[in-house]
Amino acid sequence: MTDDVPPGTSSAGEGQNGDQPRPWFPPAGEPGGYAPPPYEPGQAPPAEGYGQPAGGYGAPGGYGPPGGPGPPGGYGAPGGRGQQGYSQPGTPRYGPWPSQPQAPKPGVIPLRPLGVGELLDGAFTSIRRNPRATLGIAALLLTASAVITTTVSLLLVRYVGAVTLPSPGQHLTDAQATRLLTRLLEVLAPTAAVSAVLAFIVDTVLTGLLTVVIGRLVLGQKITAGAAWRIARPRIPALIGATLLIPLILLGVWAVYAMVLVILAVAHAPGALIGLLAVLGAIAAIVLTIWFAIMFRMAGPAVVLEREGPAQALARSWRLVRGSFWRVLGITLLAGLIVLITAGILQIPFGLLAAMAGGGNSLLPSTGGNVASILISAVGGVVAGAVARPISAGVAVLLYVDLRMRREGLDLVLQTAAGSGAAPTGDEFASLWRPGAQAAQPGQGAGPGPGFGPGAESGPGTSAGQGPPPGPGVPPGPGVPPGGGPPTW
Repeated sequence: MTDDVPPGTSSAGEGQNGDQPRPWFPPAGEPGGYAPPPYEPGQAPPAEGYGQPAGGYGAPGGYGPPGGPGPPGGYGAPGGRGQQGYSQPGTPRYGPWPSQPQAPKPGVIPLRPLGVGELLDGAFTSIRRNPRATLGIAALLLTASAVITTTVSLLLVRYVGAVTLPSPGQHLTDAQATRLLTRLLEVLAPTAAVSAVLAFIVDTVLTGLLTVVIGRLVLGQKITAGAAWRIARPRIPALIGATLLIPLILLGVWAVYAMVLVILAVAHAPGALIGLLAVLGAIAAIVLTIWFAIMFRMAGPAVVLEREGPAQALARSWRLVRGSFWRVLGITLLAGLIVLITAGILQIPFGLLAAMAGGGNSLLPSTGGNVASILISAVGGVVAGAVARPISAGVAVLLYVDLRMRREGLDLVLQTAAGSGAAPTGDEFASLWRPGAQAAQPGQGAGPGPGFGPGAESGPGTSAGQGPPPGPGVPPGPGVPPGGGPPTW
């Protein structure tokens, strides 16, 4: 660019032969307006264009009003202050700065680390997207459990009798109190034992099935209840093992606490010391119980989605939750509160109907009252559980996916898979490379997937050991180095 008008160029900036030369800018201090130094192609454009808004600070035709010092058509032509670059025809235009692209969302959640609201929204969206495989599975299993429990309750009511609590203010004699305690054991013990066994089995199977359904919904794949059963059935024994190991570990904490107190009592330690250690030990046992329960929270999804064994699933859950304990604890408590409120609201009308049917003055609706109140209470429990259990399972599965995206860059791998256009197979969670995972045969466990790990063959447009490069503005995922090697923490 020059400071003088080149020969053969009019004041409008056009050549005599109709060519479109580069725009001319008068030097600073000369008539024609203020001329900031132009920038060359390849340099970052300024925050705003140098043109003046039409009808704004400088009217078209110059820095001042028409007819002023600036020649018509000079600097400040219509195009406005808000346009990018210069409004002269034939000159290069600079596009807007590239913005952060939106993460793909093939399923119920976007493929990036999630917030608390997105986790809860994803759980409810999973129910809306596939109600037959979420509400349907939960309703079917809970109905089967309710039928068995209700049958046992009706048989006990028929052959043993109902257990009715004394009215408020009534004083019981020793004989009446003994009889009431005996009846409680006769009626409640069998019902409680059957209910506990059924609840464990139903909860384990339901967790496995809902984990499969929601895991596929994350990938955008909608499956039926039968397909979910075929996928989850081989993992049920390992899931039962992992589910049994967790309470055994928690009971071990309390067993150690009880043994310490017994040893102190046998050793005739001072009562004040025993009382102090009992209080401090109880607090420590409660803290350890909560800690272990949260650290093993991801064992179920690891068993089903990664095909881990019971002990390996507990270790896997520990590695995933480590460093995110408080976040997992808060989300778990929030989800539990939502589930509790939802189930309580759904059971209110059934409880009122059961009380009106004659089941109001019994210890439990399923152990007293007439047949109508027992059936109404059973239906209420099925409805509440069918809605609440998928919410709890959905939050657990989505929290597991979120932890893997944060720690292992799972979101980048799933984004690459989603961008390839290939239909998901359902093995994406088990076949992807993970820290410390052994190579496994396809479908047999977790191992390095193609294109992820050292020595992997490179496809078109990719380099060895890594997937396609991220688009403009996409930072590398957490824990995934550019070379495709194992992440470092």
